[in-house]
Amino acid sequence: MSVRNRSIVWLLALMLAPATSLAAEAAPCWLPPITAPVADPYREPACPWCAGNRGLEYRTGSNALVRAAASGRVEFAGDVAAVGYVVVRLANGWRHTYGHLTSISQRQGQVVLAGAPIGRVTGTFFFGLRKGDDYADPEPFIGELRGRPRLIPLDGRPGRPSPPARPRCPTNGARTRSGSAVRSSVSVGPAAR
Repeated sequence: MSVRNRSIVWLLALMLAPATSLAAEAAPCWLPPITAPVADPYREPACPWCAGNRGLEYRTGSNALVRAAASGRVEFAGDVAAVGYVVVRLANGWRHTYGHLTSISQRQGQVVLAGAPIGRVTGTFFFGLRKGDDYADPEPFIGELRGRPRLIPLDGRPGRPSPPARPRCPTNGARTRSGSAVRSSVSVGPAAR
């Protein structure tokens, strides 16, 4: 390979490296684990043994279905002090904790896909996130499910079925008090004069 060709290869490698590392570090966007309101948000404890809330507590109905927020491998599925828990390790090493389960649909060692049933809960549900050994707030990574717009025939024929809703997360991590993403308004049309 000539010196010129080697220089071009190095230049391309340098130009592509930052883009690749930025894409790899993009924030995840997970499915909501349950359809229920957050009753008690994440509150970081002041010390490892201090009071706080190391995840999100949801207020649920009777026998509510909990689904995997993201794909991963089940590290633990069982009871801790007579309370059902499932811990799923994600591909990036983070762990999701699904707690207060009244029934568990997964076994330790199983691969679980995003949206797959984890178990059922009644009353309250706990969803936690651990990055290594540190607890973190999972709320910024939970997307808001949105369907795509589609055209519906006006002549009375049945339309095509809607595609499944997908999670949408805010790009800047900003959220309102209700937990929904803050949306900026963008006007579409001719440029301002």
